[in-house]
Amino acid sequence: MWAPIAQGFGTILQPMPILFIFLGIVAGTIFGALPGISASMAIALCLPFTYKMAPVISLAFMVAVFCAAVTGGGITAILFKIPGTPSSACTVFDGYPLATQGRAGEALGISFVVSAIGGLFSAFAMLLISPQLADVGLKFGPSEMFAVSLMGLSVLTCLEPDNMLKTMVSGLFGLFLATIGTDPIIGNVRLTFGFQSLLGGLDMIPIMIGTFALTEVFKQALNPNEIQIDSKNEKVITKMMSFKQIYETKGTITRSAILGTIVGILPGAGSTIASFLSYVTEVRLSKHPERYGKGEIRGIVASETANNAATGGSMVPLLSLGIPGGNAAAIMMSALLIQGVQLGPMLQKTRPEFLTSVYVSMIVTNILMVFVAIAVAAVFSKIMKVPYSILGSMIVMFAIIGSFAVKNNINDVYTMLIAGVIGYAFNKYNFNAAALILGLVLGNICEANLRRAIKLTNGDIVAVVSRPITAVLLIFCVVALLFPIIKQHFFSKKTDNLPG
Repeated sequence: MWAPIAQGFGTILQPMPILFIFLGIVAGTIFGALPGISASMAIALCLPFTYKMAPVISLAFMVAVFCAAVTGGGITAILFKIPGTPSSACTVFDGYPLATQGRAGEALGISFVVSAIGGLFSAFAMLLISPQLADVGLKFGPSEMFAVSLMGLSVLTCLEPDNMLKTMVSGLFGLFLATIGTDPIIGNVRLTFGFQSLLGGLDMIPIMIGTFALTEVFKQALNPNEIQIDSKNEKVITKMMSFKQIYETKGTITRSAILGTIVGILPGAGSTIASFLSYVTEVRLSKHPERYGKGEIRGIVASETANNAATGGSMVPLLSLGIPGGNAAAIMMSALLIQGVQLGPMLQKTRPEFLTSVYVSMIVTNILMVFVAIAVAAVFSKIMKVPYSILGSMIVMFAIIGSFAVKNNINDVYTMLIAGVIGYAFNKYNFNAAALILGLVLGNICEANLRRAIKLTNGDIVAVVSRPITAVLLIFCVVALLFPIIKQHFFSKKTDNLPG
């Protein structure tokens, strides 16, 4: 076992691999910070540069782009309330409120450090136990994935305990939006109202950009007195996460790293689901859930640790089984197949040093990534010193470009604009935009996997929910959904019995 690991370190710790890993980190961080460019899109843009590289170096380069893009998405999420990548959506919830409080540098530092910790954890886990973890991933079929996504939706009951009805309505509206387009199983067209542009459904990136970024511009334009001039004019200097903060959030870091790694292994899940589930878990476990969404550093820790840990997890089915776990892994797989590399179980026996080289490159990437991200953040943060009358226009421009870049389709820009108006109405009437996004992101996954599971059992719903892993997850979902109601009833009863 140790010989391939030593050989992997020997292969990667050479001048050329280190150079290409560094270039991949720079490209990935910049692409990740640009709204509308997902991690998989960043890899696709860099793919042509890998054709003349050796297989190990090309995969190390693409892994560096992948990991750095996920981290880079947190930069604009914190500074401008625009998630650079879908996996950074949860970072917006607490990162941007910290930025408006004049603590953008602190939020960025926390994001970079925990991103590195999450990535390093998953890389070491993959290095040591990837074959065993691959077997775990294979146990998750459609019914288990349905239960996982439903568990994510259970957070709706605790996003705003004092405003639960409107939060649930917001989540249900997100689920409704997820049903627009072509049926994922039988291909029927539904809820398109005759618009051809809706056949492919609503992409979550334009809606996230509109709901978060454009809504904020509308708020600041219509209520100029709410603009916090001091926080916008301060020089943003990244303040690295202190050892004290790491110690105080060690539980969140540990849980998120483990959860992110496991979710990353599951085919079709990926960094976005890992981020949402980790955030959900921390809100559930917190003694003060009301602090989340208002600048709670554990919210950033949960999101950024999990989405980076998922990058390592996603390499397991690709390398150990030859199964791409998501879009980014599929692009990497196509590049390696072109170069004649046969991925799958035999790779572990025939080229074990290839596997270890990939995980070693992830370790190197997550260490160097912190320093590159600080430099990129310094460039982006200079924009924050611009007066908001100009900055707002720039954010709208970024929002339009980011929405159009997803599919090069003007209809996505219209979707983003409509989402901005809806987001502003949500904010004004105390509905929950985060719940809407949660419903939209998890709705398709939840529906498609449930219906696949039912088809595989010939309509026997009992057989679906009685699978061991599925049953445990569903029981947890029921407990999570009912817990706030039980807690509120118990607490009020206890209060009534107090003397005086």
